[in-house]
Amino acid sequence: MIGYLIASQIVLWIAVIVLGAVCIALARQVGLLHERIAPAGALMLPGRTLNVGDTAPAMSLATLRGDTIEIGGARDGRSQLLFFLAPDCPVCKSLLGVLKSSAAAERDWLDVVLASDGEKSDHAAFARAYDLEAFPYVLSEPLGRAFGVSKLPHAALIDEKGKVASMGLINTREHLESLFEAKERGVSSLQQYMRRREPAGTA
Repeated sequence: MIGYLIASQIVLWIAVIVLGAVCIALARQVGLLHERIAPAGALMLPGRTLNVGDTAPAMSLATLRGDTIEIGGARDGRSQLLFFLAPDCPVCKSLLGVLKSSAAAERDWLDVVLASDGEKSDHAAFARAYDLEAFPYVLSEPLGRAFGVSKLPHAALIDEKGKVASMGLINTREHLESLFEAKERGVSSLQQYMRRREPAGTA
């Protein structure tokens, strides 16, 4: 009986050691994966006329509240995130919570502006329904064209000097957060990041 208990304990400890080794290996793989995807900016579409590093178009636009807001230009140490959305875009709606939490977390250096086009009454109702009235909300088709917005949701991060720091399609929390990471690391897009990671001589 005692021998059986000792053998059981040995088997149990072996299982614990194996499980510990598996957990360590998995944690290492997660760390490697995070390191690979962290600097990647959102996906940029071909055919755009505005590129990362370009001076963002400067515009003075009216908000839904009737205020005037300046888009682009030097901003005294603050950056500006333009988030393009629409009331009939389901992915846009799913990201609103993420956008609000990011705006709160990055409020020391970031101003968030919502942008779209269409009927003012539709957007005003949308802003009320989703508690977006704290954000400046502009309706401007020229603004969307200037940033090459063809699919939604789309975002552009303008740095404190008025330059486009990063931009692209935003489908997930990771895409949105990667815009900030891209600004810090100087990576403009997912494509550029993947090209940089290719070994020398790779086609």
